[in-house]
Amino acid sequence: MRGPKDQHSSPDRNVLDRGTRHEEDEEKEPQVQECLSSDEDYDTDLELEGKEAAYDLTRQTCYVTACKKFRVVPASYFLQHMQNSTLVMMHRGLGPQGTKALAVPLVTNTSILRLNLRDNWMEGMGGAAIAEMLKGNCYITEVDLSNNNLEVYGAKAIAGMLKENITLVRLILSGNHFTDRSTEHLCPALITNTKLQHLDLSYNALGESAGEHMGDALSENTGLRSLNLAWNCIRQKGAVMLANGLGENVFLRILDLSFNGFGKEGASALGQALKENNVLEELNISNNRIPPEGAIHLAMGLKVNKTIKSLNIGRNPILNAGCYGILKSVQDNPDSALETLDFSDITVSRDFDDLYTAVKEIFPALRVNHGGCFGTFSKAKA
Repeated sequence: MRGPKDQHSSPDRNVLDRGTRHEEDEEKEPQVQECLSSDEDYDTDLELEGKEAAYDLTRQTCYVTACKKFRVVPASYFLQHMQNSTLVMMHRGLGPQGTKALAVPLVTNTSILRLNLRDNWMEGMGGAAIAEMLKGNCYITEVDLSNNNLEVYGAKAIAGMLKENITLVRLILSGNHFTDRSTEHLCPALITNTKLQHLDLSYNALGESAGEHMGDALSENTGLRSLNLAWNCIRQKGAVMLANGLGENVFLRILDLSFNGFGKEGASALGQALKENNVLEELNISNNRIPPEGAIHLAMGLKVNKTIKSLNIGRNPILNAGCYGILKSVQDNPDSALETLDFSDITVSRDFDDLYTAVKEIFPALRVNHGGCFGTFSKAKA
């Protein structure tokens, strides 16, 4: 079950000739041949040098010319903010054609460092245009392409870009209908790319195979510092393989795996990973259907881990036994770095409270959040 996301804007209002709209709504596969050159590179029509003004430092003329070619209305906001360091154009309804036009002047833009194009329904073709632009632009360091329906075709284009781009540091790709097939392209690129530090793939449809692919990528990636895989469908063997990759990774600091389906097997594999990993600092595995047995296996890793500072395992059916086991592992680890334990919506016993009091004497900075202590109200009445 997925949470509500932003409503997508319709790109129709940017098209001058509404009679041609049906051509852009056809299946993507026939369009692929039009956008691939003979050497299989993405041809997104970003080169309009012969048609632009002879002297156009701001690239405004170039953009207007591109808009005429792609039959879209120029975005006045873009024309006014082309020289800003941060460009935010969310919910503008650019569509594939509007995105292509936008990408043309961005290739040589030296002012924009952070680009936010969230929710513009650019689809795979628009995503390919941005990817091609990022191959040539060496100034943009942060890009948000979330909620753009990029799908597999867009993922393939972005993967190609990641193999060449050396300046991008943060990339947000949440809510793009990525599937296991998408990770077949993205994950090999993550092995090659060493500059990208923050990647968000949340709110997609990544499943068991995606977990395996991500596990392979994590075991070899040397650039990522934070990875968000929340709200996907990673479970069973995929969860185990991803955890195994985490165990071999020596660079990742923050990992969000919330709202997947790791269960007992995935939690056990994460426990083993925490024994081997000496870098990870924040781990979120809330809402993963982890039972008490899985929590105990996870605790075995925490008993020897020296780097985890924050663990969120809330809203899992681990019961009081699982919470108690995890807290006990902290008590038994003199080198524990834990500062925050989150057991949200899980009710604990008075024994847990007593243990927490004892642990606080050893680790006074430790904060524990839970769903309350059962038996409190009855004793209060007495």
